[in-house]
Amino acid sequence: MGQDGLVTFWPAPHVDVPVHATVTLPGSKSITNRALILAALADGPSTITGALRSRDTDLMITALRALGADIAGDAETLHVTPAKLGGGAVDCGLAGTVMRFLPSVATLAVGDVAFDGDAQARVRPLRTILDALRGLGAEIDGDALPFTVHGKGALRGGPVTIDASGSSQFVSGLLLSAARFDEGVTVHHDGKALPSMPHIEMTVEMLRRADVRVQAPTDSRKAQTWVVEPGPIRAVDWDVEPDLSNATPFLAAAAVTGGEVRIPHWPRLTTQPGDVIREILVRMGAEARVFDGVLTVRGPERLAGIDIDLHDVGELTPTVAALAALADSPSWLRGIAHLRGHETDRLAALSTEINRLGGKVTETEDGLEIVPAPLHGGAWHSYADHRMATAGAILGLRVPGVEIEDIGTTAKTLPNFVALWERMLNDGAAH
Repeated sequence: MGQDGLVTFWPAPHVDVPVHATVTLPGSKSITNRALILAALADGPSTITGALRSRDTDLMITALRALGADIAGDAETLHVTPAKLGGGAVDCGLAGTVMRFLPSVATLAVGDVAFDGDAQARVRPLRTILDALRGLGAEIDGDALPFTVHGKGALRGGPVTIDASGSSQFVSGLLLSAARFDEGVTVHHDGKALPSMPHIEMTVEMLRRADVRVQAPTDSRKAQTWVVEPGPIRAVDWDVEPDLSNATPFLAAAAVTGGEVRIPHWPRLTTQPGDVIREILVRMGAEARVFDGVLTVRGPERLAGIDIDLHDVGELTPTVAALAALADSPSWLRGIAHLRGHETDRLAALSTEINRLGGKVTETEDGLEIVPAPLHGGAWHSYADHRMATAGAILGLRVPGVEIEDIGTTAKTLPNFVALWERMLNDGAAH
């Protein structure tokens, strides 16, 4: 929406030449928001370097400040001093990490903590985490936004069984605060396969860095039970990696134009799901290599379709769907039924919008079938979903006349997306 309330459309840049650019990206949202919570619950002050500053992370900072944490710093370096947590109001916006991670923190506050968020957030499933906390001794009014946690300054904790097949955030939301529960927590998942396991592995790794004792399954395919022992959360100075999922549209630009895009500071080892984009691009015909900390992707003359299970890396689906719509053979994206509960129903949104531009996308029970078809310009709706907006930008590179509604929604995780995108294309023009 524009400031006057009217719907605004951004003409997606179209290029007839290969893109050549180096793109430096800000930090990971997933790591930043986990580090903020661990720092707010730690046994001393922490510094977070390379923090992402976006709508989602600013909502987390504002929420933790409202509960009493002292967070200083206005840019990418944040100094966090824990304090006794009290009641307050939490605006979740549309941030899953805020609405699913902070209820556990709120149980440790003394006083009522009222949660609310954007209109779209009020339909996102939250009952799994709220019922789990009730089972661990919390008193909570409501089963979705808005809801209120009646903080008692402590939580009993102990064993709890949940069905986290709707979102890995339900598991992470319990684990992040659990060392501060009287009995810690034993989370047992009982349900369909867990999505986005790399995000749970990221949570476990960060807890262990803060000297929290965690038992986690060694075989992610049989991931069922996590145990966090009670004890202090050690203060850690966090150095945040670049956001690899935010890198995917820029790497896709190289793939769909037959160009070359370089991303510096690509981590050698990471738990971020975005790292899988390298394998996906190679399977679709591109080259991808990391040398001296720089990932370079070179696009092929013809982009091949792909048959892939994206269950563990569902957030990459909008980028992969855009690539598949521009490929020269069919694609099947599987294992992603849980995306129907993301910022929007991403499967319905992707099929609707690609088909609106002349595409041939069919929803399946657990994903999308994408058959290449000649695409034409037109409106691309973002559904207040940052990854839908960037998928439209990828298509616009090859399809003239794509106009993206509400490109500003990219501020959720990448506030300067438009400037970065245009700079990438200007770099290419100068190549």
